[in-house]
Amino acid sequence: MPRSVWKGPFIDPSLIKHLNKGSTKGKKNKNTQIKTYSRTSLIIPRFIGQTIQVYNGKKFIPIKITTEMVGHKLGEFAPTRARYTFKKGKK
Repeated sequence: MPRSVWKGPFIDPSLIKHLNKGSTKGKKNKNTQIKTYSRTSLIIPRFIGQTIQVYNGKKFIPIKITTEMVGHKLGEFAPTRARYTFKKGKK
């Protein structure tokens, strides 16, 4: 179920703080990586070009934000389950 419109999108305050801290140094440094545990944060246009490392429960997965990702959540791009394939037995 989506979030109520009157509440607005959820973005973790620590992500906003990291973006503000990076942009106050003059020019934007797009090579810095931000680590976050917040998989529920919505991707906004301000994140474009950033590399954000999202925690999947075991390790941090680096995600390069593009324009197609705007409006989605960070957790959609960091899978939590490993793909399992059945091994073929010898005949």
